[in-house]
Amino acid sequence: MGINLVFLGPPGAGKGTYAKKLREHVNIPHISTGDMFREAATSGTELGKKVKEIMERGELVPDDIVNEVVRERLLKDDCKRGFILDGYPRTVPQAEALEKILEELGEKLTAAIFFDVPEDVVVERLTNRRICPKCGRIYNLLSMKPKEDELCDVCKVKLIQRDDDKEEVVRKRYKVYMENTKPVIEFYNKKKLLFTIDGTIGLEKVTQEVLNIIGRKG
Repeated sequence: MGINLVFLGPPGAGKGTYAKKLREHVNIPHISTGDMFREAATSGTELGKKVKEIMERGELVPDDIVNEVVRERLLKDDCKRGFILDGYPRTVPQAEALEKILEELGEKLTAAIFFDVPEDVVVERLTNRRICPKCGRIYNLLSMKPKEDELCDVCKVKLIQRDDDKEEVVRKRYKVYMENTKPVIEFYNKKKLLFTIDGTIGLEKVTQEVLNIIGRKG
């Protein structure tokens, strides 16, 4: 049995950061929905072509296709020891589909971990996020400052703020996420698979809590 994890939490909760840190302890891939779709779109498979067309039209990828993309991704060799899913499942039907996929693979979900971060903390984190328009490197004016004021360390070009990192957009994204994900959180809670971690206690402590949950001390 692999270490099969679902990471839940609002935008800005730090799911990607925690997943990267966790990989240092348990070498399993961090799979975000966005990465999966981009990978599928460039794969040239029939499924990939469908995903590419939908994304190019700017539409949401329907559940049946999302589930199939996840299934294909989890069949890859690097997932044999487990995985961290980030951004999926977003709905209860997706959570049920994941159960069936894992059953098919002879696997079970180890835990669904919800990173609890208050709205104001998310707003503070995301509104201070800056991105290099050239190389895509991400900075944070609070926690990961560039060496020179608002300039990329590598490219020396002025950092930009993404439109969806502006306060009013962040607050809306937070509310939408919490409303939409509540049923998924309840779904995993009923199955006794849900664990909640305070996402404000710092990277090392959060990582240790996750390791405690999966029963592997770092």
